[in-house]
Amino acid sequence: MRKLITLVLLAVSLHVAAGPGPGQKMYEEALDKGLVYDDESWQTYVQELGERVLAHTPHAGKEYHFYVVDDPQINASASADGYVDINRGILVYMSSEDELAALIGHEIAHVTARHHREMRNRQLLGKSVGLVAWLTTGVGDLMGVTDTATTQQVLKFKVEQELEADRLGGEYMAKAGYNPLAIIDLVQVLKEKDTFGRQVEKTPAVYHGLYRTHPKNDRRLHETVAFAQQAFHAREAVEPLRDFWEMIDGMVYGDETSTGVVRDTTFYHGALRVVVEFPDDWVVDKTKTEVRATAPGGAKEALITLGRHNPDSQLSPLEFLTETLERDDITSGEPLEINGSQAYIGEVENEGTDAKLKLIGLLYHDRSAYLFSGEAGPNGDPEAFRQDFVATMHAVRNMTAQDAKVANKLRIRVIVAEPDKTYADLAKRSAIEKNAEERLRLLNAGYPNGEPRAGNYIKVVE
Repeated sequence: MRKLITLVLLAVSLHVAAGPGPGQKMYEEALDKGLVYDDESWQTYVQELGERVLAHTPHAGKEYHFYVVDDPQINASASADGYVDINRGILVYMSSEDELAALIGHEIAHVTARHHREMRNRQLLGKSVGLVAWLTTGVGDLMGVTDTATTQQVLKFKVEQELEADRLGGEYMAKAGYNPLAIIDLVQVLKEKDTFGRQVEKTPAVYHGLYRTHPKNDRRLHETVAFAQQAFHAREAVEPLRDFWEMIDGMVYGDETSTGVVRDTTFYHGALRVVVEFPDDWVVDKTKTEVRATAPGGAKEALITLGRHNPDSQLSPLEFLTETLERDDITSGEPLEINGSQAYIGEVENEGTDAKLKLIGLLYHDRSAYLFSGEAGPNGDPEAFRQDFVATMHAVRNMTAQDAKVANKLRIRVIVAEPDKTYADLAKRSAIEKNAEERLRLLNAGYPNGEPRAGNYIKVVE
């Protein structure tokens, strides 16, 4: 029995070890999809800061890669092969380089403590025991029972890992010359975001979520910080690598493209990481279900609509149109390839209408099926419309980092708080559309009732 479990673990371990590590794969995919934040100063900053903290860990001298992801979610992670990614969504809530050092120290600690391997081994051991039980007894339900028990153990183990990462990360940052008290400030901001999410947005906990009491009163957190403070007092604080307030000024805020946004004649969708360019001079807008583009002369000249469906890899684009979407009005057409993806463009019956030409198209692109419909109206030129229709389908492409910068216009701006100015006052001229007052408090560690203190730097959104 023990030999069989060992063989199962060894086989999976050898499989995982082959090829590039998981962190490298994620980084390369982020680059490919334009998910690396397009700001070289920030990429250089986190790499230099990461290396400064890393020099005071057991992995000093090893090659690590620190980078910022263009993602508004509050998160950061580290992989066993030394890749540490930090979402810009967590950076906008920070107020100092010490807080960023605390985050980086925490993520490095997950790697130095071998949490990834320990977690994988526990999961594999549970699955292996279930597999052995199934092989030796023939009772498949045993595998499910074992997996349930393993899941409960792993969840408990994750809490233990987070606490250990806090303790080790605090020690690393302190030895690098950063004040561990920043850990409390960082956890407090994250907890405030959790509270806002539950009370206002009805969303679950985000990045940390371990400290159920107020972080400033949590015994475990203060024990962690007190331990790290000993190392911090043993040396002088270092000069920051950058002025953090200057760095955060101008950073992209939120993600306007998350559900789709139109800029001029181009449609951007951040969640799908797709861009569609419509013909020049057309008028483009969107609803919850489709994007609609109208020719300069209006719908009587020409129009194109775009919708999205979940694709079926077993069906060709034409089969998807006729079988899944049940279109029986396609009179002619042809399959084609657009930028390496399957597509179909066909003509649609237009008898009984004033349209001169109706077209339909379906394009499989990056796990989506994009449906194009359009027509040349009574005032339109059918051949010119056909060219515009085909060109629009060919203009579907993956979103790049530069696209995200163009599409997301909201920016963090750092100002000096004026006497008697409140967040309610600032919210009136903020570019934030929903819950602006509460969100400004969150950005400045003042949720739920804080107010700006005259003379202090505060973050607003323009």
